Amino acid sequence: MNPTIVKFGWPATLVREFDHWVVLARPAQPTLGSLILAAKSDATAFGDLPGEAHAELKQATQAIEAALAKAVNYARINYLMLMMVDPHVHFHVIPRYEGAREWPKGEKSAREFVDVGWPKVPDLAHAVELAAAERADLVEWLKDSFGS
Repeated sequence: MNPTIVKFGWPATLVREFDHWVVLARPAQPTLGSLILAAKSDATAFGDLPGEAHAELKQATQAIEAALAKAVNYARINYLMLMMVDPHVHFHVIPRYEGAREWPKGEKSAREFVDVGWPKVPDLAHAVELAAAERADLVEWLKDSFGS
């Protein structure tokens, strides 16, 4: 895996894997269910990905959108390809919703995830940092939403 994927916590954050892409739980959660969709390639430009990776992007985004609809009931979804610090092709996938979501639902220790930027640009600076055990639980919860 390329260094960008490793920086986002792979393999511990791995939620779903495709031939050309990995879906990772974003270590810092600006909204509940925020993900990283990263190309396995060493490409640092979107246009440099092989055609097969572009074709598989349809399958990956459909799986992400279905899983996040089930998990967080988002109103919109943002795919941000920033690549300013981490150079390999990847998207920050931010489910958007008005108000807050709690996770784990119904638990006394539930954390609140507010979409601070709603309905404008997502506010990545207000992300909820999860401890390692919480992050592991989040990964398992997201895997269940993907059906994997």
